[in-house]
Amino acid sequence: MILSLTPSNFPDYELIDCGNFLKLERFGNLTTIRPEPQAVWDASMNMAEWEKRAHVKFVPKSSSSGDWQKLKNSPDQWNIKYELRNTQCEIKFRLGLTSFKHVGVFPEQAINWDYIFNSLKRLKTREPKFLNLFAYTGGASLAAKAAGADTLHLDSIKQVVSWAKENMELSKLNDIRWVVEDALKFVKREVKRGNKYHGIILDPPAFGHGPTGEKWKLEDNINEMMKSVLQLLDEKEHFLILNAYSLGFSSLILENLVRHNFKPENLELGELYLEDTFKKKLPLGAFVRFRKTA
Repeated sequence: MILSLTPSNFPDYELIDCGNFLKLERFGNLTTIRPEPQAVWDASMNMAEWEKRAHVKFVPKSSSSGDWQKLKNSPDQWNIKYELRNTQCEIKFRLGLTSFKHVGVFPEQAINWDYIFNSLKRLKTREPKFLNLFAYTGGASLAAKAAGADTLHLDSIKQVVSWAKENMELSKLNDIRWVVEDALKFVKREVKRGNKYHGIILDPPAFGHGPTGEKWKLEDNINEMMKSVLQLLDEKEHFLILNAYSLGFSSLILENLVRHNFKPENLELGELYLEDTFKKKLPLGAFVRFRKTA
C-alpha cells in the first residue's frame, strides 16, 4: 500500500510557508527560517513578510554549519510538546538553536511516534522490547517508553544522547537504555547474541560517523544494515519502520531492501510530508513499515 502521510495533530508545530529552498516554521512560540533543499518552488510570501514573522534565521557558512541571526528577542532554548494520537500521553522536547540548522525535532516524524505507540499497545507480549537506531533526540524512544516498552536508544553522538535524556526527563518518563555506538556494529553484535525486538525504527542519515570514526554512507551500508536488522525481529509479533531522508532515495528502494530479505505482512510505503498554510506539500523522506501480530 502506497501512502503519503503527514501529522494532523501537532498544535506546537506549524509549517507556515516554504519555497526558494527555505522554510518558515513555528515551533511553539518561536518561528524560524531555515534552509530546505527540497523546496525548489516559489514561496507564497516574500522574504520581508517572512522576516516580520520570524524570530530567528539560519545563515549557512558551509554545507554543514552556520549561524543563527536573531530578528527578534528570543531564547536559545525552549520547550514544545506533542500528544500522541488517540491517547492521553504527552511527550515533550527541549529545542535549541544548533550550528547545523536543526532545532532538536523532526515534526514529520510524529506520524511514526503514533505508529510506534499504537503498534506496541497491540502486542500481546507483556514487556515488548523496542530498538531505536540513529535515534537523535528520541521522539521514537519517548513514544515507545510511554507505551510501556523496554526501550533501547542508540546514537553515535554522545551530546545528542544527553539531549534525548533531557527529553525523557521533561516527559516524566524513565529507564530508557542509552547506547552511544556505531549502529551497524551494534546490530551485528545483537544478531550474534541472539537478541530479539518487538519493534525497531531506523532513521539513518545520508552520511555519518560512528563514535570511533566509523563511516556511514546510506547507499553503501543500508543493505548490510537491513540484512542484520530483520534478523532481530521477534518471530511471533513485531513491527519495523525504515525512513530515509536522502535526495534520490524512493520508497520503492526501501521496499526492495525489505522484501529481498524478509516476507513482511501489512507492508506500507510512501512519503512523509508537511503541508504549509498555503497547501503546498513539502516532502521529507521515504518510508516503509510493516507489522505482524500474534
